[in-house]
Amino acid sequence: MNRILLESSEIRKGVATFGGARAVHVLEVLHGEIGQVLKTGEIDGRIGTGEIIGLSASDDDPWVRVRCEHAEESRRPWVDLILAPPRPRVMKRLLPQLAAIGVGRLVLVGAQKVEKDFWGATLLKEAIYRPLLIDGLMQAGTSILPTLETRRNFRRFLREELDDMFPGTLRLVAHPAATATYGDRRQSSAVDGCRRPLLAIGPEGGWTDDEVQLLESRGFTRHSLGPRILRTDTATVALLAQLMKEFDR
Repeated sequence: MNRILLESSEIRKGVATFGGARAVHVLEVLHGEIGQVLKTGEIDGRIGTGEIIGLSASDDDPWVRVRCEHAEESRRPWVDLILAPPRPRVMKRLLPQLAAIGVGRLVLVGAQKVEKDFWGATLLKEAIYRPLLIDGLMQAGTSILPTLETRRNFRRFLREELDDMFPGTLRLVAHPAATATYGDRRQSSAVDGCRRPLLAIGPEGGWTDDEVQLLESRGFTRHSLGPRILRTDTATVALLAQLMKEFDR
């Protein structure tokens, strides 16, 4: 945890008390003590510092109390992602990384090769996925929580909602058979850099040819890391990391 994030409901008149994993981290990893200043922030709000004004290292119920000074704007998300989700256990690993990298809006879509039982996964419940996203924000030291939405009908989403949800974006579809990588496109980066990127990444079995053609008809350009076929979580992080240097400014 590079920044302890607090719910707005936990802050009262500039003072917050928190327990659980955050308190354990402060007490056992940061060796927290009265007067120590921590990096803190409010989820979906400002960031700054919190001075420890009280604590308890009880094994049963550890807690920490801080006086907050949150005056700084958090670094904001820089990219949006359309993702045909992998298996839930892979998705669970991936969510914190997406938040840490700077994804702002995540839309999970029902591509042809997405396993049908994914849509019944408990991971899709906000009470399950929200803490994973917050973990990623605390790693990155930012506070703006990504939004997660699901669209099981992929074609309807592209036809009826895409343009309204993501107007004026630079649209890229990940495809290992693409002839051009982003490095080949950098001569146009002066133009591309003015537009927020929207990246579409397929399921572990890949997009079908029809799905790629449909994405291209909606303004997506094929984008590749090279000829190797990667797992969804590996490919997603690698693609976003490649784009981050260019767009996260």
